[in-house]
Amino acid sequence: MLAETICSAVAAAGLGIAALTAYRKRFLAATRIAAYSLVPLGLVMTGVVQWASGIVFKPTVWIGFGVLGLAWLLFITTRAVERRGLGAGEKPAKEPKATGKGRGAGAQAVAPAASAPSLGGGSRPQAPPAASAPGEDFSDIEAILKKHGI
Repeated sequence: MLAETICSAVAAAGLGIAALTAYRKRFLAATRIAAYSLVPLGLVMTGVVQWASGIVFKPTVWIGFGVLGLAWLLFITTRAVERRGLGAGEKPAKEPKATGKGRGAGAQAVAPAASAPSLGGGSRPQAPPAASAPGEDFSDIEAILKKHGI
């Protein structure tokens, strides 16, 4: 009963403010204020306010929300345990062999070689790839890669 009275008072005050705004020749703002002020009145008339106040003041409803939260928490926990493969009484998933695919690949994974781009449609002969100098040392590059765990 109190919620319905408050919503009706808010609607009446909003319509009054909308009328003052329209008197100042700001019709677009006045229409928007009137729309916002009619929302609480519409909620009272449809019974939504009574339904919501009935839910808020019943302890069984809050216990029900608690049970739903507990069920959700248990569901999420079992999903997390299942993904990590730590389920009690279950055999752990076998790791795939290091063939360059899957989890076990780790350091054995190698990026595929990139092909040379075709720019002219084959009209020009392609130059052979430049051979690396025999004395080049890649130890500094290897050290950087190892430092970053690559």
